[in-house]
Amino acid sequence: MYMPWLSSSEHHFLVAVSRLAYCNPFLPERADYESAALGDDYIAGEPVWSVSVDEPERPRRNVWEIASRLEPLTMRLRERLAGKGAARVQAEELVLYEDAALHLLYQRYYPRFFQAAFGETAVAASGRWRFYAEFSKDWQHFFALDGVALPSHHERRHTFACFRQIQRAFEQIFRAIVGNSLPAAKLRAAIWQSIFTHDIRRYRKTLFEKMGEFATLITGPSGSGKELVARAIGQSRYVPFDDRRLAFADDDAVSFFPINISALSSTLVESELFGHRRGSFTGAIADRKGWLEACPALGSVFLDELGDLDPAIQVKLLRVIETRTFHPVGDTATHEFRGKLIAATHRDLSAGIRDGRFREDLYYRLCSDQIVTPSLADQIAGAPQVLRELVVYMTRKIGGSDAEVLAGEVVEWIETHLDRNYRWPGNYRELEQCVKNVLIRRDYRPVESRADDWIDQLRAGRLSADEMIAHYCEMIYGRTGSYERTARQIGLDRRTVKSRIQSLAKLPDG
Repeated sequence: MYMPWLSSSEHHFLVAVSRLAYCNPFLPERADYESAALGDDYIAGEPVWSVSVDEPERPRRNVWEIASRLEPLTMRLRERLAGKGAARVQAEELVLYEDAALHLLYQRYYPRFFQAAFGETAVAASGRWRFYAEFSKDWQHFFALDGVALPSHHERRHTFACFRQIQRAFEQIFRAIVGNSLPAAKLRAAIWQSIFTHDIRRYRKTLFEKMGEFATLITGPSGSGKELVARAIGQSRYVPFDDRRLAFADDDAVSFFPINISALSSTLVESELFGHRRGSFTGAIADRKGWLEACPALGSVFLDELGDLDPAIQVKLLRVIETRTFHPVGDTATHEFRGKLIAATHRDLSAGIRDGRFREDLYYRLCSDQIVTPSLADQIAGAPQVLRELVVYMTRKIGGSDAEVLAGEVVEWIETHLDRNYRWPGNYRELEQCVKNVLIRRDYRPVESRADDWIDQLRAGRLSADEMIAHYCEMIYGRTGSYERTARQIGLDRRTVKSRIQSLAKLPDG
């Protein structure tokens, strides 16, 4: 007769820990699994995983309570297995033991990974990972048991690399996407899925080497943080660990190459992306490697404002995604793209497809992994306190010791002078400009209010043709944040746009 190896309470706790270990930490399910593990001792109301401007280092007591219970239980289970009790243990229970040991090791070594990445010792690459020897001993203790064949066949170097990637990805996402609103929480969860998929167990087994083959498309309004998302994904890739050198391929391999398509001419975009050979066009006085060729296998190329890409280059980009190969301008030799491609746009690509400006086949090659960034207005609508959080976060970067005072001044100015339902059309970029304007002038004039002023003057016939064009350029610039994009949108030369805007003496030279 089969006798359970685990008591019902142990089984219940280990199932909850197993689910917790493999869940998306930025989804509400994390709290559900913590509650299932702790029962009546669960502390409700702890915040979502996001930076808190009031308590930036606030501990998650549920996490550490689970870890404190898990360690003695895992040690007892290990002793039961070592005591020749494995013969009566079912495969499901052995998996629960494995998951418990993995979760225990991750919690035990998380501070060491964090210190190696962000602490003072992070600047010294040599010796940074010497704690692998200690990790290896702990690994041996839990996973190398005489006469016990654990079903998942975990490998210690790979697990060490996965632990580092998980820690790195968590910190990248946690620190890049600020705000405890539901849209921000969903965005963090979406980034995590883009890195690990929805099934991190499968990722660990088979997909960790394949995710670079999937292109990622990030859409959302201008100024909503698309490049932050791209960097978090690009800098959170899996890096193998070499236990002989006690080293990862490391940060140089996880490179990030951004190209702003709207800021460059088509010729320059093609050269930046694919490279060129000497003499291939006027001004090509030497061979040049493009980002696709310079990007290492663990790196990422980020194409910002993809919707502005010339149709002829779209064809070449489609080939890169389909075959992972390309030809530099003026070269017949085939080169291999080994990295990951990430693209972003604020444009409606479906409308571009209908208008013939964007290739449908390219869109479908890109949208297998798609992330949508929320607008600032969407964040504030669900959680009004997010505005203050973001202001404090921004002032800490520019305000020094007066950051808190400056934040109070900015919030007071916004509450006094802007409508409660102001939509922030420029999103985070506009809020940042508002903070700087209040810092310098104790005033901020949104593009929309300036537009109302000059449109009233236009209707009254008080503007010259030059003034009308200058104000229109300024209005579009306020939405795009780029002279080049503004010039493209309204059909003027970039230098003309810049001089017209600066003639109003309202925007800095940039």
